[in-house]
Amino acid sequence: MTRIAEVLNLGGPALWVIFALSVGTLALILWKAWRLSVAGAWRRERAESALALWRAGRRADALETLQARGGLRARFLRAAMEALSRQSDAIAREEAARVARALLAEARAGLRALDLVVMIAPLIGLLGTVLGMIEAFQALQETGAQADPSALAGGIWEALLTTAAGMAVAIPASMALSWFDSVAEALTHDFEDLAARLFTTPEAPAR
Repeated sequence: MTRIAEVLNLGGPALWVIFALSVGTLALILWKAWRLSVAGAWRRERAESALALWRAGRRADALETLQARGGLRARFLRAAMEALSRQSDAIAREEAARVARALLAEARAGLRALDLVVMIAPLIGLLGTVLGMIEAFQALQETGAQADPSALAGGIWEALLTTAAGMAVAIPASMALSWFDSVAEALTHDFEDLAARLFTTPEAPAR
């Protein structure tokens, strides 16, 4: 920890801010991945099985298959099936769309914060570099012709350290954001596909 503190002190307050941001970003990424896993963002089998039962006319079995299932697709399909069982087709479609929007908002929770990290981490690093360069050139001005080139170089690389740190935080955050966005897009596609197949099911005696 002492060594880490020494490195952070080289970059000044900006590097400390970036370090705190990196810890928060890592926690956010791990939390988001865990939440998506718990929500069944990558599980499709149960929803597909239930939809096959519904299209075969076994509506009670389809709803039973989805009972107590916490997956996002299963929750959406169960809500759409229940709405279709009780209400007209048009009203059921509206209810399915409402549930889909709520589930997608749940899937996207935390992504705005991650997007903010991607934007501000490099800017904080750049600010630290600019402030460090100002200090370095102020020192150069004060010493005049007696300036030590090695000391000046040391001040410059210490200033550039914050820019590198900001980019080191922003790059993995951007990769994680793209991954989570792709998961949300896949969910959107699957919701639309499940709804289309559900609402175009030929009329058959419910069993």
